Amino acid sequence: MAFDGFVTHNIVWELNEKILNGKVDKIYQPEHDEIVMNIRTFEGNFKLLLSASASNSRCHFTTQQKENPAVAPLMCMIMRKHLTGGKIKGISQLDFDRVIKIDIECYTELGDLTEKSIYIEIMGRHSNIIFTENTGKIIDAVKHIDFTVSSVRQVLPGLIYDLPPKQEKKNPFDVNTEYIHDELKMVDEDTPCERFLMDRIMGLSPIVAREIVYRITGNEQALVGETDKMEFAFETAKLLKEICENKFTPTVIFDQKGKPVAFSCIDLTHFGNSKKENYESMSEAVDVYYASRSMHERITQRSANLVKLVANNIARCEKKIAIHKSELQKAEKKDKYKIFGDLLTANIYRIEYGMKSVVVENYYEGGEIEIPLKEDMYPPQNAQRYYKLYNKAKVTEKYACQQIEDAEKEKNYLETVMESIEKAREYSDLVEIREELSEQGYLPKQGKKKKEKKSPPMKFVTDEGYEILIGRNNRQNDELTIKMAYSTDIWLHTKNIPGSHTIIRTRGEMDIPDNTILQAAQLCAHFSKAKNSSQVPVDYTTVKNVKKPNGAKPGFVIYDNYNTVYVEPSEELTEKLKIK
Repeated sequence: MAFDGFVTHNIVWELNEKILNGKVDKIYQPEHDEIVMNIRTFEGNFKLLLSASASNSRCHFTTQQKENPAVAPLMCMIMRKHLTGGKIKGISQLDFDRVIKIDIECYTELGDLTEKSIYIEIMGRHSNIIFTENTGKIIDAVKHIDFTVSSVRQVLPGLIYDLPPKQEKKNPFDVNTEYIHDELKMVDEDTPCERFLMDRIMGLSPIVAREIVYRITGNEQALVGETDKMEFAFETAKLLKEICENKFTPTVIFDQKGKPVAFSCIDLTHFGNSKKENYESMSEAVDVYYASRSMHERITQRSANLVKLVANNIARCEKKIAIHKSELQKAEKKDKYKIFGDLLTANIYRIEYGMKSVVVENYYEGGEIEIPLKEDMYPPQNAQRYYKLYNKAKVTEKYACQQIEDAEKEKNYLETVMESIEKAREYSDLVEIREELSEQGYLPKQGKKKKEKKSPPMKFVTDEGYEILIGRNNRQNDELTIKMAYSTDIWLHTKNIPGSHTIIRTRGEMDIPDNTILQAAQLCAHFSKAKNSSQVPVDYTTVKNVKKPNGAKPGFVIYDNYNTVYVEPSEELTEKLKIK
């Protein structure tokens, strides 16, 4: 992982510089595996994030704001009880591993001065945050590990804290040219230099190993046999020494879409032409890297139940449609039943009780036709039977058509909800969607809760300076179109495709540049189910031509006097026009 022993070393150095001797002001636990501590110092206040997330474990200063639960979890309450007002006396990295220890001087309930420790283990799915007494006894941990999880190392309140098993690797502080050179002579010539370094030096991630190899050889995939062993050993020891001496260059690498893909505490030069940003502090770099990634992952986790609920209801609608279409096919015989009834009535004098069938002249289509009969029914009863089948088929057809129409509407609505869930970027978006589903009867209604702050529509500005507003979900689509938009604004929506309502603020102008409409249509297509398609049809008209029928589901409107434009959704354009 990118958060290796070297990044940990940089973070610990930074924490010592900023918050050593600072006081713990407040403690929060916004997620079950995250702790946030507000630290007060003479230089200012700092927000320290401790995360034991399986994929995003880390420790650093942060500026991100996260919503806290109404009732603090037990771990948070315990830490508040013991540590609030405590003084940070020591911050250290243990054995150059991804383990940070924070020692805090505080008072007991009897007023005795004592010291407690927080261990942050940054180890992927094995990550943990452990709170201990000065004796090493565990007070509590974010993740409790018992015998059913690990037979080697248990983490439970009351047990003595043990460090994670040591790796059989060399501490970078103890690495010198002679050690590396001796090890190089003992390995196979076909061994990749990157693998050679990672197998022998503690805390070294693949990114840093590749960077070291690239700086020395110019080829990040170089093999041991392709290098000058003495030069490689000397340069490697030199680079490691610089890091150990706290000579850092925090760096984040971005892909073409602006998404962060890698970070390190040293300058990364082996990523070629990728966009690169250097930062003054490691915390700032890590915060930038994890801001979008962590939020996206949390949103995905929290939306899983909603996705399952909506998907199940979509499947139910599809099954309902299939059943009623099958009934419709059976009802197609209704006209045949009426003809049979009419012909039997006209020829009733020719039918005798007990006959299995009768052949009569078909006055409707010409020729003769054989009509099946019930042997245990009298002739008039057989005729009435076919009239009853005809009437039943008529009722079935009407009912099935109505049910199919209703199921299609419900399915279309649920698909718009699914689209809203997929594009949710904040927890408040999911809260609004959950409330919408509750109002529509898909979820049980909950009691009064703390009123959540509504998320605003997404905002963009075209090249010509026109503001574009896009709804995040169905409820916001309604509010945007019916309440926020002016009658002269332009309204856009993908044609017969679930998506967001899009508004161009025209400022009352009549002639809007074609490029503005085109860019708004591209944004509209991007925030729809057809975002990965080409030539997406987008309808547009003025807001005064858009109406919401009484009793319609959220997000559903009707419109007329519209034009249609075909566009190509573009993520690059979306990022370019987005208001930061």
